[in-house]
Amino acid sequence: MISEITVHDSKLFTIEHLYDSTENEELISNFTVRGNAAGLENYLKYSSFDDEDGNLSRTYLVKDKMTRELAGYFTLRTGLITQKIPADNDKEVFDSLPAIELSNFAVNSQYKSHHPDMERVGLYMVQNFVFPLAKCISNFVGVNALYLYALPFEKLIKHYETMGFSRLPPELEQFVQAHVKPKYDEGCIFMYQTL
Repeated sequence: MISEITVHDSKLFTIEHLYDSTENEELISNFTVRGNAAGLENYLKYSSFDDEDGNLSRTYLVKDKMTRELAGYFTLRTGLITQKIPADNDKEVFDSLPAIELSNFAVNSQYKSHHPDMERVGLYMVQNFVFPLAKCISNFVGVNALYLYALPFEKLIKHYETMGFSRLPPELEQFVQAHVKPKYDEGCIFMYQTL
């Protein structure tokens, strides 16, 4: 029996699709990020609705259950991981693995400043919403991995490693980046984990 794809709310947060509530547009307009991640803020504010309408991705909002504040968001879309296959001749041969791309992921800096005691919100979002949703999707279509392109900051790379993401060896990383990395992820680091 095929059932509906569901990811349950957690004790602290609720998950909603971008269009699930009329309050979401105002929450999104007040969303901010710190540091060198303005692209993540701009994506949510100016591109996420177009991508939804064009069926290019799905964006999910994570809200505090008590205050209804927007704690963060993430965007998923289908993708593939290209891998090099050893060949007997000098030709470059490759195959692909079906995967889900975590194409956008950010915590709201305003939420963090309002709740300084709330730590590791991003890790919480990944463990309680991103992974369960990706695993649920894998019950319906072939999906081997979850991947992302991380901004090239050592602290951020280490943070994603604590979430279970890994880097490829340098030669394989260059191959993946040369064959499937979107233009807007230029300079970012490919990271993945199997489902």
